[in-house]
Amino acid sequence: MNSSDSINSLDQRRAGVLLHLTSLPGNGPCGDLGWEAFNFVNFLADCGVSVWQMLPVGPPQSSDSPYQTSSAHAGSARLIGLAPLAQAGWIDTLPEGQFDQAKKLVLLRATHQRFRRKADDAERAALDHFIAEQDYWLEDYVLFRALQEEQQLPWWQWPKGLRERQDKVLNQARKRLAEQLDYIRWEQFIFFRQWRALREHASQRGVLLFGDMPIFVAQDSAEVWARPQDFDLHEDGTLRVVAGVPPDYFSATGQRWGNPLYRWDRLAVSDYRFWVDRVRTQLALFDIIRIDHFRGFEAFWEIPGDEPTAINGTWVQAEGDALFARLQHEFGRLPLVAEDLGVITDQVTALRRKYRMPGMKVLQFAFGSDADNPYLPFHHGRDAVVYTGTHDNDTTLGWYRSLDKAERTRVDDYLGYSQEPMPWPMIRAALGSRANLAVVPMQDLLALDGAHRMNVPGVAEGNWRWRFKWEQVSEELPARLTHLVQLYGRAGNQP
Repeated sequence: MNSSDSINSLDQRRAGVLLHLTSLPGNGPCGDLGWEAFNFVNFLADCGVSVWQMLPVGPPQSSDSPYQTSSAHAGSARLIGLAPLAQAGWIDTLPEGQFDQAKKLVLLRATHQRFRRKADDAERAALDHFIAEQDYWLEDYVLFRALQEEQQLPWWQWPKGLRERQDKVLNQARKRLAEQLDYIRWEQFIFFRQWRALREHASQRGVLLFGDMPIFVAQDSAEVWARPQDFDLHEDGTLRVVAGVPPDYFSATGQRWGNPLYRWDRLAVSDYRFWVDRVRTQLALFDIIRIDHFRGFEAFWEIPGDEPTAINGTWVQAEGDALFARLQHEFGRLPLVAEDLGVITDQVTALRRKYRMPGMKVLQFAFGSDADNPYLPFHHGRDAVVYTGTHDNDTTLGWYRSLDKAERTRVDDYLGYSQEPMPWPMIRAALGSRANLAVVPMQDLLALDGAHRMNVPGVAEGNWRWRFKWEQVSEELPARLTHLVQLYGRAGNQP
């Protein structure tokens, strides 16, 4: 689907399901772009669900968080499916039983060697075309990744010639690491080829792919190394200031994320090239894109780099209006959804509305105060995406069970003391909202408790690992979901 299809889809009533690719079933180290991804598209389409939302798909760093990646453009090799490679004849035998990432990497490297020996002219031409087409980001990432593996240190601790990208030193590195560079180019070629196949299948079944683009990038990433002038750094590459949010009701010290902040003045001088390139890549992957921490495009919380917490930060004006005007000029109206949760100013709302971006409403946030709570369904506008919860929330069943008696009574009273067990009353409330798009995490459709949540913010270990199994999908779920999608007018533009 092209961007105009996506834009029209944001103006239609639709239903979506939130499930990251890594949460798909299978015997590999995580879900991937193999046949289970196609099966999930079919499941959604058969239920009348026309949006599949997932988390960022870039190469994660050591924490496995999809929000801290080594590239704003590259795809994660963990998401490459082995089964499609086997069907294409590049792998003879697939692993039996569970296998880990190390085993998968061995198979991918062996497959690459086979490709080098046996690929025909058409395959080689396809690879060459991909390399040329993606030149605006690919070579920086390929070299960064190979150097990262060689040096085993963050880029600002590399030898000066590598850190400062001196031509002579980089040319030497390209010769020294030629075989690894060749492999990484091929790896990205395979990822994007498999992604294109999935997106084409989803389009045929009337399902839009809904991605997630963090506002900030990781310090130890190809983009910060390749374009340090776009970021607020010291000359040695260390952080002068870092991103975060100020203290609030939930945290007395705020949140110090540690990402580098942009030099908006320098972005403007380059006519926002960094963002134009970044959005171009995301539009090649997704039909709809959520921008995480949209608030930071109007003003951002700047924390001195040597501060251990977010307390001593300052609000600094951003140039989001100029940026989105540039992006709109380049791409037309963009299929963007603004993550505008938390304390949002009138200026942030005005910026979102100027560029016709839906905001977000999360029902788990709706019952902690009075009838003025903006997350209650009767306050929702059509220009919104409503969720029972997000990847950062507990499952709805886990959340409901954690409430005290008075809070639970308030939820039950608002939802009408439904005879259906939780989380179905909340799912109905989301689907019945005026918001054009309603998204339900897969855990809620499966009525799973808090042991199955995807992420616990502020907890370093144990996140991002949840996976579902098809055995958890009850026989009645497809018919039940289909009925509700139709009942609440969310069948979308099904073929």
